[in-house]
Amino acid sequence: MENIAMASAKNSKSSAKTVTKGTPKTTPKPAVKPAAKSKGLGKGIGKGIGALIAEDVEDKNEKVVVKEVIKEVKVPADTKLRISEIEPNREQPRKAFDEDALIELAESIKQYGILQPLLVQKKDGYYEIIAGERRWRAAKIAGVKEVPVIIKDYSSQEVMEIALIENIQREDLNPIEEAKAYQHLINEYKLKQDDVAERVSKSRAAIANSMRLLKLDERVQQMVMDNMISNGHARALLAISDGDKQYMIAQQIFDEKLSVRETEKLMKLLDKKKEAPKEKDVARELIYHELEEKVKSVLGTKVSIHNRKK
Repeated sequence: MENIAMASAKNSKSSAKTVTKGTPKTTPKPAVKPAAKSKGLGKGIGKGIGALIAEDVEDKNEKVVVKEVIKEVKVPADTKLRISEIEPNREQPRKAFDEDALIELAESIKQYGILQPLLVQKKDGYYEIIAGERRWRAAKIAGVKEVPVIIKDYSSQEVMEIALIENIQREDLNPIEEAKAYQHLINEYKLKQDDVAERVSKSRAAIANSMRLLKLDERVQQMVMDNMISNGHARALLAISDGDKQYMIAQQIFDEKLSVRETEKLMKLLDKKKEAPKEKDVARELIYHELEEKVKSVLGTKVSIHNRKK
């Protein structure tokens, strides 16, 4: 019996060794690379903002240029606020919201809920939206009572920058709203065009060209905001300095449905008409000068001839 037990023990050890040898070695998993930093954010904004303004899953209409997430933001499941406690940012660059798109988003919210929390900060007696006003508006239409939020604390400059970046990334601003937002950052926070360009990841020339639209007559600016004329039309109109003429031609563009190219041709024609009277004026001055010289030689005194414009 003892021999049998010993043999059994040996067989057991042998079996154990065989199992150990046959077990494959575990290969260490490769380290997960950290998410790339978003280039769409400025130095003055917190590192986590890229994640907070990433693409809305429930909104299929919005185009997001920057999709990188700087770092994961963990949101507690119970971080919700009553929709009545939240108010929009009064300095929000975006003033106009597409009602049809809001209704479409509201239907999506009814079906799937709000998949990305709103970014808010606490104010006196309410919470102010920093990013996510569109979701908030759609949630109200959908009849939602509470919305998920991330509560942060930012300076007024950071709030403005975040709101501007969010809208630019999603191409939500019309050209005039975008230009006014740049102007506000420069005037309110004493920034230079280079500073603004760095914060929104655009060239300085792009910022300067955008802000030139603010030189247009206010009536023309409103036509751009109302989508009556395009950004290209507006840029062509900058060739005219007179506000009334700008507005008159802007109305002509809208009424006759002129293309941008046709508008540019019209501007060139107007420039030629401006040059023609100048050539006539030069010729007229030469004639007057010859007459002055002839009269001077006859009378022997200095003579000056002027044209009276009626």
